[in-house]
Amino acid sequence: MVAMKKLLISATLFFTVGSLCAQTGDTVRRAVLEEVTIQSKSEGVKRMAGAVNGNEIGQDELFRAACCNLGESFVANPAVDVNYNDAAVGARQIRLLGLGGQYVQMLCEGLPMAGAVAQPYLLGRVPGAWMRSIQVSKGSASVKNGPQSITGQIDVEYLKPDEEQGLLVNIYGDNRAKSEGNLVGNIHLNKYLSTEVLGHYEKDWMHHDMNGDGWVDMPAVEQLHVQNRWKYRRGRYIMHAGIGFLDEERMGGVMSQVMGDRPWVDLSADALEAYMKHAYLLNREHNTNLAFMGTAGTQGLEGWIGTGPQGWKHYSEGQQHFSSQLMLEHDFSEAHQLSTGVSLSGEQVWEYYNLLPEYNLMETKDITPGAYVQYTYKPSYRLTAMGGLRVDRSSRYGRTYITPRLHLKWMAADWVTLRASAGKGYRASHALAENHYLLASGRTLVIDPLEMEEAWNGGMSAAFYIPVGGRTITLNAEYYYTDFQHQTVLDYDSDPTVLHITNLSGKSFSHTFQVDATYAFSDEWEVMAAFRYNDVRCTYGGVLMEKPLQSRYKGLLTVSWEPMMALWHVDLTLQLNGPGRLPQAYSTADGSPSWDETFPAYPQLNLQLTRDFRHFSVYVGGENLTNYRQPVPVVEASNPASTHFDPTMVWGPVMGVMGYVGVRMNFWRIQ
Repeated sequence: MVAMKKLLISATLFFTVGSLCAQTGDTVRRAVLEEVTIQSKSEGVKRMAGAVNGNEIGQDELFRAACCNLGESFVANPAVDVNYNDAAVGARQIRLLGLGGQYVQMLCEGLPMAGAVAQPYLLGRVPGAWMRSIQVSKGSASVKNGPQSITGQIDVEYLKPDEEQGLLVNIYGDNRAKSEGNLVGNIHLNKYLSTEVLGHYEKDWMHHDMNGDGWVDMPAVEQLHVQNRWKYRRGRYIMHAGIGFLDEERMGGVMSQVMGDRPWVDLSADALEAYMKHAYLLNREHNTNLAFMGTAGTQGLEGWIGTGPQGWKHYSEGQQHFSSQLMLEHDFSEAHQLSTGVSLSGEQVWEYYNLLPEYNLMETKDITPGAYVQYTYKPSYRLTAMGGLRVDRSSRYGRTYITPRLHLKWMAADWVTLRASAGKGYRASHALAENHYLLASGRTLVIDPLEMEEAWNGGMSAAFYIPVGGRTITLNAEYYYTDFQHQTVLDYDSDPTVLHITNLSGKSFSHTFQVDATYAFSDEWEVMAAFRYNDVRCTYGGVLMEKPLQSRYKGLLTVSWEPMMALWHVDLTLQLNGPGRLPQAYSTADGSPSWDETFPAYPQLNLQLTRDFRHFSVYVGGENLTNYRQPVPVVEASNPASTHFDPTMVWGPVMGVMGYVGVRMNFWRIQ
């Protein structure tokens, strides 16, 4: 671990010092992928222009909340939910189309983000101040990026090295004694080459027990994250490259032990990653271009999670991974476009857990070659049809997987756009690496040998643009259905003293319906209202049940007011999270169930005020102003050695009102 940290720091300092001591056009992704257009002026939320249904969230929208990281960037988004999985290690997970974040393919500028080891903490490792935009695609996405997307894709775009050179600094603090600092600095070395340094540091200086149960509500996190990125463009050639490292510590658990020699939860993680992209425009007239993209990295985690019925739990894991792709695109005409490519990816994951013999020491390896072809037909601006097919071979499972996908877009009239999609997705799971937060529970953990996950997803949407009062109401309605053939299932229900990770035996599906409307009453006022209903069911112990610990519906209202020539920004977000099912309870001594069968609906209110000045902005806000908290986030908190002890049954907020203040400073035109 020490050697790894030295390597991370040395590599980053080399690239950082090299870029800062040096003297003083379009991204690879823009040259290769048509679905995303990077604009010079950040916007709020706009619909993606291609056949895939989704939205692009710009900086204006991100700045409507504190957005300290990617996980906090969807507060005002009606499609994406972000929840804590537990009250022990603080793992967070998004939900899209009613299903967990593991079914969403996470990308950074078209390259896959590391999974497995990083999966539970990925949302907290993308600093908000670094992001330029986020593209959220729903349903089966393009086959270009692999077969992993089942419910959608989230693709993050960072600020670029070749943007106007200067320095951006963001400083944040809140009433829970958390502080954070971010910087983005870039230098144009000459007219062809530019470089950028991204820095992030955060620390929780105190521990909190707001409900007085003797347990830290959320673990204290200390994180350092640094990247150095380069861009070169000359003639028809474009190159991007970068390297970065991350170091993170988490401590939590029993309040009385958290500052001792061995806290009840003590996790240390680090990561080192590098990427590169190369693109060459072969023919301007037909947009014929050849591109290569690749990323590689290593990451690890070492953790102690407190005493259970069998004593201290020691867990460690590591991962080495790479992903590469060679792509060729050609427009035969405005109506006919072709994209094809080959890919090669691989990973090696090792895990150790002292209380499971099969994880002492478990190692999995997977090498996956693949190829795809995608054809787009645009006979007119009103109609777009995009069909794709890819083939991948997994060495881990010894199988070949075929992934078909189809997307249709039809502008039936100038005021209505219809979309439909259907496709298949596959996903390789790592049961313990992705769910090690379950080790905090006193229940016995049982893990079966797992199959590759496989599901079909289909959906349709309609966007209406209705003129009212000289302005336009944007109304969107959509429905998606996901059906699993193979799935990794976390079973809380069959035995209240056991957590069983197993393969699906029966049916598993989700129905999601959403409607939302946006209207700008004036240049100063804009309102968005949304409602989403989820029907998510899975088979547990031979019985088809509603999936536990998630709300059946969500209502969302956002109000934005920008008075005084938009020098002030007032943003309000109100959420109503619906009720849901709790896992099967155990019986207490008097024969009564230990908890209710369902949890109630609950509201959350967020408010932020921002004042823009010439070179900086000041923002102040509050989250969860309704002060709603889950009454009992930790089951059997007074008896952590019990088989009934469980801090993983979290369905609502575990902390109350939070106030914060921050400043964004822009130092441009550095000479």
